[in-house]
Amino acid sequence: MIFPQVLTIAGSDSGGGAGIQADIKTFQERKTFGMSVITAITAQNTLGVKAVHKIPVEMIREQCDAIAEDFQVSAVKTGMLADAEIIREVARNIRLHNFPNIVIDPVMIAKGGTALLENEATQVLKDELLPLGTIITPNIPEAEEILGEKITTKAEIEQAAKKIFDLGVKAVVIKGGHSEMSEAADFYYDGEMTKWLTSERFDTPHTHGTGCTFSACIAAELAKGNSLLDSVVVAKEFITSAIKYPLGIGHGHGPTNHFAYRLEDGK
Repeated sequence: MIFPQVLTIAGSDSGGGAGIQADIKTFQERKTFGMSVITAITAQNTLGVKAVHKIPVEMIREQCDAIAEDFQVSAVKTGMLADAEIIREVARNIRLHNFPNIVIDPVMIAKGGTALLENEATQVLKDELLPLGTIITPNIPEAEEILGEKITTKAEIEQAAKKIFDLGVKAVVIKGGHSEMSEAADFYYDGEMTKWLTSERFDTPHTHGTGCTFSACIAAELAKGNSLLDSVVVAKEFITSAIKYPLGIGHGHGPTNHFAYRLEDGK
């Protein structure tokens, strides 16, 4: 048996709550082996992003080549890609190395409001990366940015998922954490099946890295051979536990608890 190996192509979070740090913690918790291609280095903590340094595309290419040369990649999660040039390079490497199970987390805005994706890169994301995607996991502001329209109601969320699906990705889950709904409700659509996934909404500031963690969990489950919907269901349970039992770290938007799901009910 080959141990499932999962690759994150994303930015580094010096605070450890999001980005590749959150991804690798999640991969480990879900019993997969995590690898990384770093696209940017951020100086950040729970109070916000202080600085961003983008990695040259040549180094991104070298990292991808090194991974492909020596590992059997069973799934890939993309996160912060920062600009159009980086998105094109990542898409080129996914095609070149025939990486499977591509989970796209369209990281655009940090919890504190800092833009993490340059505006002109959104179109490149849609044109170059989405057609390679197995699933994309935008929150409502990210879905609005992708489509260029406001999303407020449940019906609009459902329509938005179908419109994003039409851009070429195989499945969409729009996360409802930014909605006004009383529950934390996410909407899944894969061209055939639609499903609302709901959980209790927790009043907590400790939600840094939720999007990264959610998408990383989907990638880990896909790497183990689970179906798309089953992978999303596990990821929903995983992130719900991570938010429900906060660590209380930092003085701002604190990180989620990556080992909560394992400890809850002996999972």
